[in-house]
Amino acid sequence: MATYARSVRRGLPRVSGGDPWPPAGSAPVADAAAAPVADAAAAQLADAGTASVPDEVAPRADSATTASAESATRASGSTTTEDAVASHHASTPATATRSGLPRTPGGEPWPPASTGPAPAESAAQAERRPDSDATASAAASAPHPADDPRPATPESAPVAASVPATGAVRRGLPRAVGGDAWPPAETTPAPPSFRETARGGRDSDLAPQSRREPAVSASLERAPAPEPAPAPAPAAVTPATPDASRPPLAERPLAHAGVARRPAPRPEPARIGPFTKGQWAGVVVLGGGAILYVAAMAVLAVRWILSLEPLQDFLATYPGEYHLPEGAPVGFPAWLNWSHFLNAFFMVLIIRTGLQVRSEKRPAAMWISKKDRKRRMSLTLWLHQALDILWLANGLIFVVLLFATGQWMRVIPTSWEVFPNALSAALQYVSLDWPTENGWVNYNALQQLAYFTTIFIAAPVAALTGYRMSAMWPKQAATLNRVYPVEWARKLHFPTMLYFVAFIAVHVLLVLSTGALRNLNHMYAAQGSTDPDAYADNWTGFWLFALSIAVIVAAYVAMRPLVVAPIARLFGEVKSR
Repeated sequence: MATYARSVRRGLPRVSGGDPWPPAGSAPVADAAAAPVADAAAAQLADAGTASVPDEVAPRADSATTASAESATRASGSTTTEDAVASHHASTPATATRSGLPRTPGGEPWPPASTGPAPAESAAQAERRPDSDATASAAASAPHPADDPRPATPESAPVAASVPATGAVRRGLPRAVGGDAWPPAETTPAPPSFRETARGGRDSDLAPQSRREPAVSASLERAPAPEPAPAPAPAAVTPATPDASRPPLAERPLAHAGVARRPAPRPEPARIGPFTKGQWAGVVVLGGGAILYVAAMAVLAVRWILSLEPLQDFLATYPGEYHLPEGAPVGFPAWLNWSHFLNAFFMVLIIRTGLQVRSEKRPAAMWISKKDRKRRMSLTLWLHQALDILWLANGLIFVVLLFATGQWMRVIPTSWEVFPNALSAALQYVSLDWPTENGWVNYNALQQLAYFTTIFIAAPVAALTGYRMSAMWPKQAATLNRVYPVEWARKLHFPTMLYFVAFIAVHVLLVLSTGALRNLNHMYAAQGSTDPDAYADNWTGFWLFALSIAVIVAAYVAMRPLVVAPIARLFGEVKSR
């Protein structure tokens, strides 16, 4: 049987930039094999009629057959063992031992380069030995392929020949610096499991050769598996019926392999202005609580102040109102009631459209003037300016009639006593001991100052600042633009709107809390008398007030592009986006 040399697979260099290791001229290291495994391998090769061994198995086969020959010689009583081994050594080319990593940092590769391979005898020489009885006995002791119940595979012979039969465990590098090689020399391999015996090492063929060899070696050392018992005849199979008591299996959604499923991000909460709904609720609760606390502290403090003797004399001198000039009218005429309703109607709609203009980023429709095509604005801004014009017209009529009928003396201060009386009325309001007043005859000093400020200061400021920011302001008036910059108008217009909101809130609160039926009869039904308790049980003014509120709410809801656009087309062209 011829023995062929095999080349060593070269790997990565040991130093950076060096040649691959081992060098190109290195020869493989011969492996030592145990006698029982070699005898079994030789018997299998003889029975299978194997004439040659692959190159990659030849070194291991030589060592295995050498041990087989020695055991056969001892069995036959022959004394030519040493001669046979020596002749085998002479015919087998010497191979160098492969050096590995050093055992200590900075040391020489292990084993040393002078170490030679273990003597081995080739399988071919073992077969040509004259002692055929020993060979026959070794072949008889090995499992025969024909007796093996497993089907023979083409790879069984090479694998059996390449498996080392030694009982020692291969030792590697020490676990500690300067220690002995691991594992210790007396360590023996673990016995194979029953599953490895049943498989016969077939599943391990898929593993690398270094891991496959111990399993195959152990399987060759064991006795052949017994003949399997014949399988019983298959009985009639009855289809299984599903168990109604068990619930059906539910499919569980599984994440994609290797990909972590992240939770979907939460949507951004809707905001109303700078805050969300929850934040606005917190602002209302906390702000309302803070206002109530401050109000309670203020009531207690003012009540304590008014209990002092100097403040008692002040309230007696200035009760909260002063006498009107001679000839001042008494009561409210009908035109005053109508003007009051229209003023409230336009003011609510103007505030709504003004807030829309401030927050509008992409108008739904545009209004274009028929006379000047360059004059264009959003439909909301056009409605805001149209309501401003109607509000100014109503206010102009109100002021003219106010001076024509002498009603101006009720809202314009005519004496310096208005200021101490206003302070007295304010203290009485805060202490919740409100002053006795009859608006049908005369307002108290605090009411008079509030109406005067609203009619003759706040309203003109709102009109002038709005006109400066509108499209009706002349663009080419350089002198006017320099004297009255648009930045001033923007800084004053919005605070003026906030003043109107505060005035309306306080005005409605005092009207309803200081005799609602009597005050509503004065303002909406033009009914009243010099007696403060007159018309206290008359509901006419209340129903007129409720009707006016319904009209304002309907107009507030109806102010949409679908309703406003047809009205705007009467004065220009409307284009939707």
